Amino acid sequence: MQDEKRKKEPPGSGTIPASRAEPRSLVPPLHVAVLANLKKDVPHPDEAPPDETVEYDREETVEAMLAALRTAGHRATFLNGDVTLIDTIRQTRPDICFNICEGLHGDSREAQVPALLEMLGIPYTGSRVLANAISLDKTITKRLWRDRGLPTVPFQVFSDIESTLRSTLRFPLFVKPLREGSGKGVGPSSIVQTPQDLRDQVQRILQDYRQPALVESFLPGREFTVGVIGNHSNAKRRANPDLYGNDGFHYFPVLEIDPNVGAGRGVYGAQAKLIIPGEDGAPLYLCPADIPPALQKEMYRLTRSAFLSIGAADCSRVDFRLNAEGEPNLVEINTLPGLNPQVSDMCIIARAEGLAYDVLINEILNLALERYGLML
Repeated sequence: MQDEKRKKEPPGSGTIPASRAEPRSLVPPLHVAVLANLKKDVPHPDEAPPDETVEYDREETVEAMLAALRTAGHRATFLNGDVTLIDTIRQTRPDICFNICEGLHGDSREAQVPALLEMLGIPYTGSRVLANAISLDKTITKRLWRDRGLPTVPFQVFSDIESTLRSTLRFPLFVKPLREGSGKGVGPSSIVQTPQDLRDQVQRILQDYRQPALVESFLPGREFTVGVIGNHSNAKRRANPDLYGNDGFHYFPVLEIDPNVGAGRGVYGAQAKLIIPGEDGAPLYLCPADIPPALQKEMYRLTRSAFLSIGAADCSRVDFRLNAEGEPNLVEINTLPGLNPQVSDMCIIARAEGLAYDVLINEILNLALERYGLML
């Protein structure tokens, strides 16, 4: 009976349904500081594009995280991830930080708060400095994947509009900012069909986002994302050990996003990501995706490889798109996946599997505690 049950479960899952996992802690109550950049506190210059602050977090996200940590007995405090953090973190002296800071400036902004915490010797959740810097720069990520033999489409970086398109690239192409997340700078006009379209779109990225444009071969197939929590270690001593597979990871059900439904008009960009699933304008979310077991298995394999190849930790979300032959290609990895309980893909996926939000947050915290050797 147990063997039959295991056959029905996706590769990398544990031996119990996610709905039976609980928000447990194997350590005495800790003081946990939740670090975030709140949308309301981030300046939005008049000349900035409309989606300038889309990556930053809402107050309700932080409140939900604080409440989730308290369910496991921890004392939870919010600290703003701006320049004041240099002082407030030393005054607060938390045992560990739950970091979701996007950073405010610079080409490696998502690595700034982890770098500060490393300097101060304070443990924190999620990927470390280098992995966060790599994942924000899509070309560095793609080069690492390509060197590992992982499937990702041909690409070129445009730092000016006079660059000549490489012969390996053919129209249609997809154009987006080099160092952004949450669908910033992405919309229906990102798909370009002609040299003039390409020139116009690259110029828009250079002007509005003040960074190079990434130009890729356009993948015409279905769009998916895979969430993963865990690390490459023995899971037997974790708070919910049966949630994880033998490789130390829990792979969530594959989520398919159909951006042809709703405001996205065929592209899953910032506008579509902010709409609560089921409301007018939202894309169609299908979880678990209706795909063959072989395709699911391959995306789990690629998720693990993509995660490990950049040195990610604790949690990530990996985006895929199928090519014309129906084969999955890696698009990007988000080492700081959104944790808004209503609209973030990671939470949509967890909810579809039956994993409670409180459990998700505390599992990420426990994985960090395990990495730092702080578990009992």
